[in-house]
Formats: sequence, C-alpha cells, structure tokens
Amino acid sequence: MEDEVDRLVEAWRTERPDLDVRPLQVLSRVSRLARHLDRARRAVFVAHDLESWEFDVLTALRRAGAPYQLSPGRLLRATLVTSGTMTNRIDRLAAAGLVERHPDPQDKRGVQVRLTEAGLTRVDAAFADLLAREEAILAGLTPAQHEALAGLLRTLLVPFDTARD
Repeated sequence: MEDEVDRLVEAWRTERPDLDVRPLQVLSRVSRLARHLDRARRAVFVAHDLESWEFDVLTALRRAGAPYQLSPGRLLRATLVTSGTMTNRIDRLAAAGLVERHPDPQDKRGVQVRLTEAGLTRVDAAFADLLAREEAILAGLTPAQHEALAGLLRTLLVPFDTARD
C-alpha cells in the first residue's frame, strides 16, 4: 500500500539522490498525522463549546483528582504558559462558570482554582469524545502495533521532555 509520503520520498530520491531522505519516511508521516489529529481535536472541542486552551486547563484540573483543584502556579506549569496568560485563562473560565477560585488554606495570600460541576461535566464529556476520535485514528493498528508505536514515539520524545525539566 502506497501513501503520499511514499510518492514524496521517491520524488526526492529522483531529484536529490545524493541525500538520505529516510527521515521523511517517519517524520513526514508524523507531521501529516499530527494535522489529522489536530482537526479531530478541534472538531471535538467545537462540539463541546471549548477552545483547546480551555480543554488543557480543565483537563489539568481533572487529572489532579478530587476536589479537582490546583494553584495557578501548578496550572501554568502543567500547561506551559506564562503567569499573565494563566490569570487571563482562569478569569475567562471563571466567567464561563467552568472554574472557581477558592482561598488556599495552606497560603493565606494564595488561591486554588477548582472545577465547578459544569466544568467537570464538560471536560469529562469532551475527553470521552476525544478518546473515541483518537481510537478511530488508531483503528488500523493491532494492539501489538499500537504498543510498539507508542514505545518508539516515547523513545523519540524523551530527550525533548527531559531537556524541558
């Protein structure tokens, strides 16, 4: 079975036989798959009246476990944004009724950001739909292929994640 990347690689091999174009066989496919995944994610977010950044903040809170709250500092580390950006995002999510600010019992000057019942309902529904879309994308893989691909991608990503820490 031939795909668009096969045709692209063959054209480059013809035009530039002096170059090793093997990286394209993997990374062009990863790039194309990322575009398809981005489209699927955007469709899920639209269906649940969410922006991707809203989903990121809400899922960070959801993953924290009950009572589904984090400090703004922990939220910004989880979502990789600046403190000014996080403040704006929390303000917007609070105005939408998806999160609330509560005094931090450990730090009298601090606050905790907590999912509201509406936020919990919305993020749970969006996450379930996202997983269904992502499972459909991976449907052509056997369980063993799925596991092997996940391991190979982890191997490629660990150096980037380690450099960030």
